[in-house]
Amino acid sequence: MASCREFTVIIERDDGGYYVAAVAELPGCHTQARTHEELMERVGEAIRLYLETVGVPEVEVRKVRVEV
Repeated sequence: MASCREFTVIIERDDGGYYVAAVAELPGCHTQARTHEELMERVGEAIRLYLETVGVPEVEVRKVRVEV
């Protein structure tokens, strides 16, 4: 039975109009797509491939509140 995990995905739009995603907990895990829907499919694929080939790295992600 497969297990589920949650990951933080940072999504930006590049100058060419593509959506670009980076998975915060998985260094070097990135993907891009023309539409948001396609991007989310590719993010899932990228995460699964990363975990299959690299494994789960020891990375900690925290939110920090800064007054600006």
